[in-house]
Amino acid sequence: MCRIVFLLAVISILCPSAEALDNGLALKPSMGWLHWERFLCNTNCDTDPNNCISESLYMQMADVMVEEGWKEAGYEYVCIDDCWPSTQRDAQGRLQADPKRFPGGIKKLADYIHAKGLKLGIYGDVGKTTCAGYPGSLGYYETDAQTFADWGVDLLKFDGCFMNWTLLGEGYMNMSKALNQTGKSILYSCEWPLYEWAFHKPNYTAIRETCNHWRNFDDVYDSWTSVKSILNWTTFYQDIIVPSAGPGGWNDPDMLVIGNFGLSHDQQETQMALWAIMAAPLLMSNDLRNICPRSKMLLQNSRIIEISQDPLGKQGYCTAKMDSFEVWERPLSKNRLAVAVLNKQEIGGARGFAVRLIPGWKICNPQCNVTQILPQYKEMGVQTQRSSIVLSVNPTGTALLTVTPISSYYKKLYKLYWKPMSIKQNTIL
Repeated sequence: MCRIVFLLAVISILCPSAEALDNGLALKPSMGWLHWERFLCNTNCDTDPNNCISESLYMQMADVMVEEGWKEAGYEYVCIDDCWPSTQRDAQGRLQADPKRFPGGIKKLADYIHAKGLKLGIYGDVGKTTCAGYPGSLGYYETDAQTFADWGVDLLKFDGCFMNWTLLGEGYMNMSKALNQTGKSILYSCEWPLYEWAFHKPNYTAIRETCNHWRNFDDVYDSWTSVKSILNWTTFYQDIIVPSAGPGGWNDPDMLVIGNFGLSHDQQETQMALWAIMAAPLLMSNDLRNICPRSKMLLQNSRIIEISQDPLGKQGYCTAKMDSFEVWERPLSKNRLAVAVLNKQEIGGARGFAVRLIPGWKICNPQCNVTQILPQYKEMGVQTQRSSIVLSVNPTGTALLTVTPISSYYKKLYKLYWKPMSIKQNTIL
């Protein structure tokens, strides 16, 4: 006998309960490139000049983003992570870039990035030092915010190392105010909840009012174990974190590691599909100068990016778990639905999943139009609630669909089936 367990998540299609940070930014999930997972804190430019944290690395990535279609696909931020500064502030107390690795300074780099039609992101820390031991912003929030603005920085990733957790909220709010007071539009990426979860449930109302996106869980590694742990954490806490997401503020499950070494292609498709369903920032950490064509095609897939950037701005969630499958659904604009079916089994071959088991399939009453995006594009045509389609999903892989109701009363059905639900577990033997 087959044991099937449905998980119905607590979720509302209403607007997030808290107002977003009022800086007019991140109205859709941010897209770009970030150095950390792939390049870490490599500062040895003498022996590894092509991969060290230096102005040359970011200039090269910007060049590739323009020349090879990344900018056209929507990726616009080129982001510096930790290990860029000098170990000491200047005589006026301002942060300064390492003079050997950034001889032109950050302002010159920002000008170069902007000339390409892209935007520059930089890294700081709310505490005394960064995670790698470089100067943090504690006691210098206004100074650092103005410095970043003077340099032309467009995004600040603000970490939470070496800070008393009881002071995190105050520190993050102070930097948010300082950034806004500069008059420069700087997207604010926080790690506030990540550092509070070990002690208590974070205040997502305050976080959404303070930040444009926020990290909740561990750093992503280049491994399926890591990606899987992020998805598991998200499903466990989705009733807390999903309502906080929307235009202006997003949950950030960390970087896309697609195009590196640790994920199979099926697992890369799973990360891309689920990050789109979660309305997550799409910040790649890979070497765009040397990426396999298949990974590049996946990252530039316009149909997946369209789901990620959907203007309705609703984060998706896990709606069902059964027989080592998970179903994730995201409501889209124009009363459409995106569905991801993840095969969590890590043994054997492809397995079939009947679409009639998808909770949101009710919107296909009386009819819907279905398009399969992953693992390969396929127009599946007009279907009904009783359709007998069976998806073939590889181990650790994901089938990604979009579903469009065809009905004169689809709006009524949409409101009926996307109302808030309490968590239930129904066991069918």
